[in-house]
Amino acid sequence: MGIIGAGPAGLLLSRLLHVQGIDSVVLENRDRAYVEARIRAGILESHTVQTLRDVGVGDRLDREGLHHTGIHLQIPGERVHLDFEALCGRTVWVYGQTEVVKDLIATQLDEGPPLLFCVTDVQPHDVDTDSPRITFTDADGVAQELQCDVVVGADGFHGVSRPLVTAATGGKVWERVYPFSWLGILADAAPATDDLVYAWHPDGFALYSMRSPSVSRLYVQVDPTEKIEDWSDERIWDALDERLGLSGWSVNRGPITEKSILPMRSFVSTPMRHGRLFLAGDAAHIVPPTGAKGLNLAVADVTLLATALVRLLQEKETDLVDAYSDTALRRIWRCTHFSWWMTSMLHTVSAAQGGDDFDHQLQLSQLRRVFASEAAQRELAENYTGLPIER
Repeated sequence: MGIIGAGPAGLLLSRLLHVQGIDSVVLENRDRAYVEARIRAGILESHTVQTLRDVGVGDRLDREGLHHTGIHLQIPGERVHLDFEALCGRTVWVYGQTEVVKDLIATQLDEGPPLLFCVTDVQPHDVDTDSPRITFTDADGVAQELQCDVVVGADGFHGVSRPLVTAATGGKVWERVYPFSWLGILADAAPATDDLVYAWHPDGFALYSMRSPSVSRLYVQVDPTEKIEDWSDERIWDALDERLGLSGWSVNRGPITEKSILPMRSFVSTPMRHGRLFLAGDAAHIVPPTGAKGLNLAVADVTLLATALVRLLQEKETDLVDAYSDTALRRIWRCTHFSWWMTSMLHTVSAAQGGDDFDHQLQLSQLRRVFASEAAQRELAENYTGLPIER
């Protein structure tokens, strides 16, 4: 197996295959420090947590992760708690993607197949045959060639793999760019809430999340044209206070250690396979972070793909790899819809961007429906905590 990309998709796929006795080599164009420092998602669905435990990389998650049984939804003056455990019998964990990647890298370097950092000029070849190969230049500047049975592109949106698949198959791409972004911060401040708070506000969405008992992760909706240098720490805290404020409760402030602006978009590419080149994770799809689906979709992809590849390579049966793209895309579109629904319900659109108070009233009506209806709450809970992986 040749796996391009050492994000969570590529690393976890290598681990899943390793425990089934299948060798792989993971190629990554960045260095280890960069890969381990990338700030990404932090909510793990039930199936993601169990998968990490099953392959032996769940110990630190169980020790340090934060187990959450629900979320809060808020509109000005009103906050409602959704108890996921009561609604659907599943829960989520708060454990940063950076920590998942650190755990996977440590396990890979300690006992797993080769993981090569700082490679360049990566290019798959002959993927429409039974003997694909990957050429690349290693960290020492030496040209290398990797002979494979299968190549997996887990190399993200800007990687080399997806263009090969779409060009060869005449594939289709769907994309929606949202007219807002998230300004996110990490702060050395103890969380002031037991569960995440998703808040609708006329000034824009806000999210109160956390990474540990002493570190908070918070977001405010901003215009895509905003510059991070125009947002002082004081301005950020003031916006969070305004949008998350509730009588008798306030945001805990502390030193901001990281801040950035994240564009919002949905993206799906199909098919996810050409010959013996398969796509997984962000190479094939991206969702806005509102529904907490990005990392979990990548885990679902590689869990499905690992089962299919074991059957192909050990049993010489092609049925599961032939079904991989269609099966994965059913879950991807379900999660894409849920992410769109959460995003559309919670984010305001300015008048300059075509929004108006009519839209606001529709959003508030939808939120009040969720507040009042157990059926609506259960639908949200089932999707948020993660639907079962289709086999």
